[in-house]
Amino acid sequence: MIALSNETLGSLPKGIKRPRYDRSKLTAGIVHIGLGNFHRAHQSWYLHRLMQSGLAQDWAIIGAGVRPYDNQMRGKLTAQDYLTTLIELDPSGISAEVVGSMIGYVPIEDGNGPLIEQMAKANIRIVSLTVTEGGYYIDPVTKGFDAAHDDVQHDAANPGTPRTAFGAIVAALKLRRDQGTGPFTVQSCDNLQANGAILRQTVVSLARLSDPDLADWIDQNCSFPNAMVDCIVPATGPKEIGLVREMGIDDAAPVTHENFRQWVIEDDFCAGRPDLDQVGAQFSDNVHGYESQKIRILNAGHQVIANVAEVLGIETVSQAMQHPQVAAFFRKVEMEEIVPHVTPVPGMTPAAYLDLIETRFSNPRIVDTIRRIAFDGSSRHTGMVLPTVRDALDADASLDGLALVEAAWARMCEGTRDDGSEISSNDPFWEELNAAAKKAKSSPTAWLEQRKFYGDLADNPRFADTFARWLNLMYRGGMEATLNTYLKGA
Repeated sequence: MIALSNETLGSLPKGIKRPRYDRSKLTAGIVHIGLGNFHRAHQSWYLHRLMQSGLAQDWAIIGAGVRPYDNQMRGKLTAQDYLTTLIELDPSGISAEVVGSMIGYVPIEDGNGPLIEQMAKANIRIVSLTVTEGGYYIDPVTKGFDAAHDDVQHDAANPGTPRTAFGAIVAALKLRRDQGTGPFTVQSCDNLQANGAILRQTVVSLARLSDPDLADWIDQNCSFPNAMVDCIVPATGPKEIGLVREMGIDDAAPVTHENFRQWVIEDDFCAGRPDLDQVGAQFSDNVHGYESQKIRILNAGHQVIANVAEVLGIETVSQAMQHPQVAAFFRKVEMEEIVPHVTPVPGMTPAAYLDLIETRFSNPRIVDTIRRIAFDGSSRHTGMVLPTVRDALDADASLDGLALVEAAWARMCEGTRDDGSEISSNDPFWEELNAAAKKAKSSPTAWLEQRKFYGDLADNPRFADTFARWLNLMYRGGMEATLNTYLKGA
């Protein structure tokens, strides 16, 4: 067993790809906040591939976090010189490579002083984030900035010692403005439609609460490129740790991923950028089209299967795609009720994209848990499913399956499976979701009256009545019987 480190790179088992560049000569150009698996399998990998070609040696990544639990990841990565083993799970076989594009990790402290200091350095030209779809302080109904949130109020009152990543960004930009260092690009790498525009809204709005002049400077000088990111990256658990150890590597934080990546980026960088298009990323003026296709078909597709699978006790996405009723439900809802509302992008029709997603979801080597894709439904349903519900209502199109998807979310949040086993908390708003779901057992409209999620959809009889019909059937006959009824068109 070889402990992963700079010193042992040359001793790694045969067949494991490793950095060919001299990591000691890399210099930082990016601070990335949120060092989860997705970042290390995606943005970090693209930069690593550039470095393998002798490019981007001044664009290395400094990792960062803003919560106490980030210290655990910092400890693991620091102990192995910030190296990560990426394991690609292709249906035809498994391969691995060690990625070395990250060269540091900022100490995590209350008030985020070290992070602010790092981002204020002149060599940092991009600050990027993966903080999940629900981490941008968005009001779920108005889609505006949630200025009333406790974290936001804290940062507005304490701009020098902020609690949030966005407050730290504002504080760093104030230093850069005052010192004449200049702006940096702030780049979202989260699955969020118009993620750059939303990130701009969050940063500028937060700055305006404490320093309107600074807010104007940020808005006028910083750039916030929109981007679409895509790669299925399961969480790391004992199985993934065991897999990397079987390869002969002692890596405390390996990452498994599918054999597919996509990154479509708006070319709007105020302080320069690495040439990511040389390693497969796309720069495009039509990011919205790509992200709409991906969010509506892939991300919403996860929600189509997540809650019905959880209620049925199915553990992984690939197992769900092997379940006859769940797989047929996924295909029918996508083809009849989602794909018709998606606009094609160059080189890919929505139907062809669905075929690709169906293949990716069915990859048996990817142990992507139902629990992971069902997490934070309060953000994912509002951002990924309900926009298509509204499109269907506007077009007077079919929405039976979409209403069933929402009923399944309510059924899951009730907290038990069809076999009576417990479903544990899986959402930042779990307590109120669980309370509403229990009321909805006897009065389905109680679920839709959560207007922070559904807005005026509760007032639409076609949607509300269909939703109530499915939810009642789930409690009366169970999930499989409900799926069968939908599939038969009854």
